[in-house]
Amino acid sequence: MSTDPKRQALNGATMGTRWSALLYAGGGADIAALQAALADTVDRVDRQMSTWKPDSDLMRLNRAAPGAWVHVPDELMFVLARGLEVGRASGGAFDIGLGDLVDAWGFGSAGTAPDAAAIRSLLRRERPPAHEVLELDAAALRARKHASLKLDLSGIAKGFGVDQMMDVLQAHGIDHALVGLDGELKARGCRPDGAPWVVAVEKPDYDARSPIGVIALRDAAVATSGDYRHWVDVGQTRFSHTMDRSRGGPASNAIASVSVVARRCIDADAWATALLVLGQADGAALAMKRGMDALFIARTADGLIEIPVGAVFQEHRRRPEPDARGARAA
Repeated sequence: MSTDPKRQALNGATMGTRWSALLYAGGGADIAALQAALADTVDRVDRQMSTWKPDSDLMRLNRAAPGAWVHVPDELMFVLARGLEVGRASGGAFDIGLGDLVDAWGFGSAGTAPDAAAIRSLLRRERPPAHEVLELDAAALRARKHASLKLDLSGIAKGFGVDQMMDVLQAHGIDHALVGLDGELKARGCRPDGAPWVVAVEKPDYDARSPIGVIALRDAAVATSGDYRHWVDVGQTRFSHTMDRSRGGPASNAIASVSVVARRCIDADAWATALLVLGQADGAALAMKRGMDALFIARTADGLIEIPVGAVFQEHRRRPEPDARGARAA
């Protein structure tokens, strides 16, 4: 660790939320340059991958006619490729091509309430997974759709942004840090006493924010997908923002949240969504098969129950006080 390291807490606004970086750096570190570089990094991800910015690179691709090649930046190409990879590996449970469903249910930039006519239309539509209809030419940095498709990267782009933030810190010689974006977190190195970073896992509560436990992170990332931060009530039924391609609408099972720990935050982010869509039985089975660390929290008549998979969540606990209250539902 750098000589005489000092604790620095940086943060800023982006993507309708906030990014943060907690780090220890020597007296020679240029903190203002770090702040600017981190802000530029997350804003670049937003400019490329937002569905809320009509001029983003992702929206250019969305507007393109099927069959037309569209140039995309290398960062967007990387995220699209990883999204399709997780889509294949999860049997389509993770799908970056559900932007029309997101909009129909009122979770996109187009509106704030469900569109009943659009929902009925989409429930009847034949829908191949994105990995079957989106073609990527990584060498030429271009992509094309082979069918009508609206891409939405909300289940993976923030995780990528977290990884990019950590890359910025590493490039500036920072070896010990904890960065986050809307609750998705990544740790590098350790605290000054040699202990790992401690991160709170949020309780899936509709009304309040509180931790259900904590985990230790060292050179790893954690992300959570859940039903308790973005939802819509239709009659007596509550629907979450996470879409299930096989249903043509919101995921519907007993799982309130899934948290995943992985080396890269982009993977933790995407897999948390995939496992939530798959549900307790299929999701836990796939997580075990792939050797993943995941925590499923289910709603039952008797309250919340935890289903841990892997060593990390077998050991999660309520103390000590966390360095960050992250891992909340995205």
